[in-house]
Amino acid sequence: MVSFIEPGSLRTELALEDVTLSEDGAGGHVEHWTEVATVFARLEPVRADARFGADQSLESVTHRVTLRFRDLVKSGMRFRLGARLFDIVTVHDPDESGRYLVCRTREQGR
Repeated sequence: MVSFIEPGSLRTELALEDVTLSEDGAGGHVEHWTEVATVFARLEPVRADARFGADQSLESVTHRVTLRFRDLVKSGMRFRLGARLFDIVTVHDPDESGRYLVCRTREQGR
């Protein structure tokens, strides 16, 4: 099934970031995030969950990000919109046409 996505809906400008790890000198590592591309996408809230555990509330907000196909997008990367960060959980081509990607993301700090 071929999906049609209105090109005008891809109007949210997002920074695509990738992580590199460097040693911290104490046996651990430090994350360094670098912007690798600017993309225009459709950002849609999909689900918000709140769970209670270990004497704290654990909340997550999940968004769907639709953008034009790019080979470099993979899980483990993130999108940035101003101060908001969206960790990429999954990436797939919805109709395997090589035109669009749909990413399921989890917003940090929400």
